[in-house]
Amino acid sequence: MALYLLYESASGYGLFLAHGIDEIGQNTEAVRNSITDLNRFGKVVKLEAFNPFESALDALNQCNAVSEGQMTEELQNFLERSLPKVKEGKKAKFSLGLAEPKLGSHIHEVTKIPCQSNEFVLEILRGVRLHFEKFIENLKHGDLEKAQLGLSHSYSRAKVKFNVNRVDNMVTQAIVLLDTLDKDINTFSMRVREWYSWHFPELVKIVNDNYLYAKVAKFVDDKSQLSEDKISALTEIVGDEDKAKEIVEAAKASMGQDLSPVDLINVKLFAQRVMDLVEYRKNLYDYLVAKMHDIAPNLAALIGEVVGARLISHAGSLTNLAKCPSSTLQILGAEKALFRALKTKGNTPKYGLIFHSSFIGRASARNKGRMARYLANKCSIASRLDCFLDKSTTTFGEKLREQVEERLDFYDKGVAPRKNLDVMKAAIETVEDKGEFWDHEARYHIELQSLGRTI
Repeated sequence: MALYLLYESASGYGLFLAHGIDEIGQNTEAVRNSITDLNRFGKVVKLEAFNPFESALDALNQCNAVSEGQMTEELQNFLERSLPKVKEGKKAKFSLGLAEPKLGSHIHEVTKIPCQSNEFVLEILRGVRLHFEKFIENLKHGDLEKAQLGLSHSYSRAKVKFNVNRVDNMVTQAIVLLDTLDKDINTFSMRVREWYSWHFPELVKIVNDNYLYAKVAKFVDDKSQLSEDKISALTEIVGDEDKAKEIVEAAKASMGQDLSPVDLINVKLFAQRVMDLVEYRKNLYDYLVAKMHDIAPNLAALIGEVVGARLISHAGSLTNLAKCPSSTLQILGAEKALFRALKTKGNTPKYGLIFHSSFIGRASARNKGRMARYLANKCSIASRLDCFLDKSTTTFGEKLREQVEERLDFYDKGVAPRKNLDVMKAAIETVEDKGEFWDHEARYHIELQSLGRTI
């Protein structure tokens, strides 16, 4: 049986005929030894037809189709034109060898051409790739490399093309920076309190909030100059007139030592730095909330923006989180405790990062583990919806949150919750009523999820 080989190059499709297959006996090792020598290889493989691509865009479209295992109309016409005709009802006396098994399946399904993809075919195609320039007469030296370089750049750009509003790496960076800022602000606030307490120690007990303390310290400056005419301005800062009067009275009878003007200036500058960091932290939090509503709206609606962002950050990306089973998602962040428990044969942890969710805190001690397992299940569904739905919506996250609330009531009061299938159907109807989107394939996957099956 004759063996034809389809080779997809950056310049076009090449169809080759392999001679002497019977002599070789389909010995892979013999082919591997012969492909480096063009004289030997040229006696076995001959070029039958070549179909060049019309443009760089055409090459990119053909490359995308091949990578997805789809036969384009251009490829179908080329094969039907170049391969021997097969009479109806008779078996073909040839087969087509390809590098991509999926493409071979599609070609056989549409054209009934017998296809094969095995180690022997791949070795011959490796030789074709090695000597391809020699087979094409009008191909100049260096043209193929240029075409490969241009196509590889275009293909890579197309593959990494994404919606800039859904870059989950920004969420990862934002939540890590937010945690770092919290630690830094706390450390710097303690330093402001300790520094300014040398001058006005009584203020620490009156003002507990770090941001307000820095603001008041900057406003008061030298306590000896704080008089009753500044009570109104101080009230605007602390938000309480009684507390403002208490600060003024404490300043009059303060036991703190006097500081030089230079020292007070440095304290004020540092207090301003702390205030700026707190303001930036607030803006960063607002940014994180906005990004989470763009990237993972259902996860944010279910478990909150901060906890959702921590889950995405720990998993590495939203896609990685969507791939995690709910049992893995449940203990994300508790890996050390898990492996320690496995090593010592102790009890494994019941929760990781999702412990920070308010649902776990509201559950009773005996139900925390069950609540964590149930919440992880819903987070897994929400992350998959966010990852694979084309258009974002918070409807499913809100419905999943209602389910978690119902589960809490079930544990506390014994009220039976709704079935998952009913809730998902209600969510689908809500989305359709809003006219946000609909996709029959997405609907099918969501219904599978509601039944507890894998997408």
